[in-house]
Amino acid sequence: MFQTKEQIIQYFKSGIKKQEDFKIGIEHEKFLFNKVNNKRVNYTQIKKMFSALMEFGWNPIYEKKNIIALNKGGKNITLEPGNQIELSGDKLNHMHEACAESQDYLFELEQVTKKLNIKIVSSGFDPFSKLEEIPNNPKERYKLMTKSMPLDGELSLDMMYRTCGTQLNIDYKSENDFKKKFLVINSIVPITIALFANSSIVEKKNSNYLSYRSKVWQSTSRGGLPKLFFENLDFEKYADFIMNFPILFIQHENKYISGSNYTFNDFMDGNIKEIENRLPTESDLATHLSTIFTENRLKKYIELRSMDTCGWDCLCSGPAFFIGMLYGNLDEAYDLIEKWDKNKIINAYLEAPKKGFNTELMGKNLHYWANTMLDLSRKGLNKRDILSKKGKNETLFLNHLRKVVFNKTTNADYMIDKFSNNENLDELYDQ
Repeated sequence: MFQTKEQIIQYFKSGIKKQEDFKIGIEHEKFLFNKVNNKRVNYTQIKKMFSALMEFGWNPIYEKKNIIALNKGGKNITLEPGNQIELSGDKLNHMHEACAESQDYLFELEQVTKKLNIKIVSSGFDPFSKLEEIPNNPKERYKLMTKSMPLDGELSLDMMYRTCGTQLNIDYKSENDFKKKFLVINSIVPITIALFANSSIVEKKNSNYLSYRSKVWQSTSRGGLPKLFFENLDFEKYADFIMNFPILFIQHENKYISGSNYTFNDFMDGNIKEIENRLPTESDLATHLSTIFTENRLKKYIELRSMDTCGWDCLCSGPAFFIGMLYGNLDEAYDLIEKWDKNKIINAYLEAPKKGFNTELMGKNLHYWANTMLDLSRKGLNKRDILSKKGKNETLFLNHLRKVVFNKTTNADYMIDKFSNNENLDELYDQ
């Protein structure tokens, strides 16, 4: 049971690993549409798809009698609120393994979706559907979230039902290592938004945003980029942050109960009557940590959450970009951003979804900073020098980003150009 701040600090400390044991975990979401009418798939079709995926060795996970996920080894396919699906990858050693995992998964997914007349869209925001057109599914927590989330964030339902992202999970070797990594990743969120922008089309029109997904997440309950994240944040300060953060829900006796009137502190003090004043378990703490929707967050590892999802050409580039900096070249990246002004970072964060590379940060535009960070990442991956069977190191996964930076053209720019020329919806589907 968790009753003290020190126990939470110890929870974070238990995530500390030796550098040689660092892992890479990638999560990425996809939209699924009916081929015939461009409508999002419903739960009945999800069940058929899950059933077909079981032929590739995936095992079902149920909530009550409803299948809600699949598992194979250390990876899971999970179901998001609007029937987006997400691969939560295994903990892997390097980018060659991580990219191979994604390739295997996408191969299996493509076999199944073709068979079922389903098309995949790898975009940060649903380019076709209005919110009211999107079917839901029977996952219990989503019913509660659909009611409570819009109360504190006007675009919270858009976040739940109409966005898809790519997430990277990384390790830390000490509290100081966490502090450095967390400051770097929060400082470069505006650059991340600009570099991985891939959600310009909304409801079959140009949204006038490059990353509409990022705009939505900025207007989502429990989200954003808190100033606290730039204030020498250590495990104790993060513990204070999450203890004073409202609870989204509590799982109690196989039911989900709203926690919106309580903070985690109330839970630890045994002050929640609806659950008979019981104290939080480690599972309750893990749930609370995973329902804080900031751009980056801490569990027993660090989660980076600011990238729009994208297709195969760039799927491995995002994780490689960060691994090069954070595992291969952290000190140089930290020295670069250490004295950046947090107010200027937050201002760039708010402007980046619309202005992209033209956003200004610390006297330079984000294109300049993207190019600078890409160089730091390349140096880091070269330093790691982890080779594939063909003798190539991990820098090969940066090729997509090199083109983006060289041409000053993101996936979002490319899509706006293709779409505005002929407004052909087929351009928006994965080919």
